[in-house]
Amino acid sequence: MASPELKSQVASIPLKLIAGGLIALLLLIAVGGSFYTIDEKERGVVLRNGKLVGVAEPGLGWKMPFIEVVKTISVQNHTTRYEQLQAYSRDQQVATLVVSVSWHVAPTDVAKVYTGYGDTNVLVDRLVSRQVPTQVENVFGRYTAIQAVQNRGQFVADVAVAVKGAIGGPVVIDGVQVENIDFSESYERSIEERMKAEVAIQTRQQNLATEQVQAQIQVTQAQAEADSKLAQAKADAEATRLRGEAEAYAIRAKAEALASNQNLIELTKAERWDGKLPETMLPGTALPFIDATRNRQ
Repeated sequence: MASPELKSQVASIPLKLIAGGLIALLLLIAVGGSFYTIDEKERGVVLRNGKLVGVAEPGLGWKMPFIEVVKTISVQNHTTRYEQLQAYSRDQQVATLVVSVSWHVAPTDVAKVYTGYGDTNVLVDRLVSRQVPTQVENVFGRYTAIQAVQNRGQFVADVAVAVKGAIGGPVVIDGVQVENIDFSESYERSIEERMKAEVAIQTRQQNLATEQVQAQIQVTQAQAEADSKLAQAKADAEATRLRGEAEAYAIRAKAEALASNQNLIELTKAERWDGKLPETMLPGTALPFIDATRNRQ
């Protein structure tokens, strides 16, 4: 049990001192709770007794203690992934798709997000997650299975347009990606076989085109060689004709010259005589090549 002296000491503490301590503690709590910090990737919603009275920008801010509260809303980019989305193609082939949607809240729409949805999780559940499966199924139904595979870029673009057009409210859709499309194993095998057949056909067509080009080159070369030989033959024939004409002209000229000058004949004989007399001569014949009578004249 406490001694009488201790009881007297406790009773002697002034009530004002206790009250002052309580007031100081309350002031310390109030001062400490009057400041807040907002990150650059967020915006703050200022609530006064539960009522939205403003949106706080990034940085250090002050609020009224005890009656004002600041809640943050993210404005950075987020990605929500949707797996196991099933859809039927136009040719009744079932597929399982994986789709990811990138989105963010515009800083100017932070107040709408809080008053309408409370936070971004509820916002995505109500606006985005309800529309993505429906729009993917609608767009996929406009494609055959093979078209969705071969024209995947266009298919993804169509899905993005459909999702963005269907989602309204204070959320911005930055992009939509179809990460995977899975068909049944049997259909995937048929697609693989079809693709191999198409590749084989294209390869054969390319080989045929190459052979046609090579054949055309050979024809062109043969034609060029034939043209060259024909041109050479014509040139040789023309040269032969010209030589013949030249020789004929020379012969005619020589004959005309000999006919007009008999002495030229004898001169030619003399020029061609090697100076030797014939070993045998017929009686009464003159010496060859020499016309003594003509020379006397």
